[in-house]
Amino acid sequence: MKLILSSCDFRNENSRQCILDNIGLPIENCRVLYFPNEKATYERIHSDFYINRLLEFGFAKENIIVFDYDSSSNFANLKIDAIYISGGNTFKMLQNIKNCSFDKKIVNYVHNGVVYIGGSAGAHIASKNIYHVKNFDTCEADFADYQALGLFDGILVCHCTKEREQLAKEIEKNSIYKLYCLTDNDSLVIDN
Repeated sequence: MKLILSSCDFRNENSRQCILDNIGLPIENCRVLYFPNEKATYERIHSDFYINRLLEFGFAKENIIVFDYDSSSNFANLKIDAIYISGGNTFKMLQNIKNCSFDKKIVNYVHNGVVYIGGSAGAHIASKNIYHVKNFDTCEADFADYQALGLFDGILVCHCTKEREQLAKEIEKNSIYKLYCLTDNDSLVIDN
């Protein structure tokens, strides 16, 4: 199981280099399943909008698969090398993944050797719990299930700045989980 987690994924040179150094194969050869954020529309998913974004990062067009939340069953049992979930609203993205029952499939992929690349919301989603993210992201009043994918034993504070350091200390003091703080230049690689 390998996780590459950061605040900024490919949009930050340090994070980008960490992904390239740890993905395990040249980026242009990596078959990736990309999860668009909560702003995704049917038109964008079925156009080249997200494909063009991933082409910027070095993926080859024939190796990019854009996940469609409305037809999630089409994405089970793919022959892929990586799952990539980038930024957005952590709560809405996790809810979208759970609503289409793909959370367990992501966990299964990762436990079977698919590399997980998570940036910001995608990094938070990989953790045990996202309750503390209410300090940073908008959370709907009816949101109730804060359990995330649980791919590693901890929680994250992404985009950690001087202002967030004190809040992170409070979160850590009141949490049962180990807390990792990631600045925009930091990455966390979990490889076991």
